[in-house]
Amino acid sequence: MLHSLLAVWLSLSTAVFAAPTAVDCTQALLKEATDTYLIAQSSGKPLTGTIEYVENDKTAVIASGIQSQALKIDHNRSYYDTTACATYTEVVVADTKKPYVIGTQMHLTDGKISNVRTLVTTTGDWLFNATGTLYYTSREDWGVIPVESRDTRAVIQAAGDAYLNLFLDKKTVVPWGAPCARLEGGSYTGKGQPTDSCNVGVPSGLDLTNRRYVIDETVGSVDIFLNFGGKTGLPDSHEFRIEKGKIRFVHTITVQRK
Repeated sequence: MLHSLLAVWLSLSTAVFAAPTAVDCTQALLKEATDTYLIAQSSGKPLTGTIEYVENDKTAVIASGIQSQALKIDHNRSYYDTTACATYTEVVVADTKKPYVIGTQMHLTDGKISNVRTLVTTTGDWLFNATGTLYYTSREDWGVIPVESRDTRAVIQAAGDAYLNLFLDKKTVVPWGAPCARLEGGSYTGKGQPTDSCNVGVPSGLDLTNRRYVIDETVGSVDIFLNFGGKTGLPDSHEFRIEKGKIRFVHTITVQRK
């Protein structure tokens, strides 16, 4: 009898004093985070809390970064990595006086935003043209892919990596799709034809390194923050839309200003 009571007490105490369950990282939770981010950026009232903040590859204080400016956002698109508990958001501000194209990766810990990395491009950056970016990106379809047609995380990441590896190794086999369009700054390769290709050449001898990934299988997308041209290279984002293992869209953001 005593043994049975002891067993019951142990089971109850284990249930009561067990470590709390980690917050489930759902798409709804991540969407709430990106909504909060967009409100902060559009209002000029930065996110609060204990947040590691990096802007253009430099550790900064979020209250004095780009979020301190109230921006009229003309376009935004986010997706959600429930595996890494991370998000990626593309923002376009086509204001003629203060135009911006911004890419932001966020990571959550225990249900709260804990890390924000943002690339802020404007006049003077590589091929920058916010009006052009707005025009082209708003006409592309980055929508949800039917479950039966989705690629795995591994396939999506491999496609993006293959494209990036091509800059250093021209023998890399890249899964080019057709049609495919590349939006680089405000420069666009797409002509609206079924034969449009992203295989239009890339520079040689460049290591695209320090890659950080946000992957969302539901939309076949991966965003990769990296350094363009080695460990001290330019802060850069390459974003890909993958359909049936093939690259369909490429967006790049490169910070060129010193």
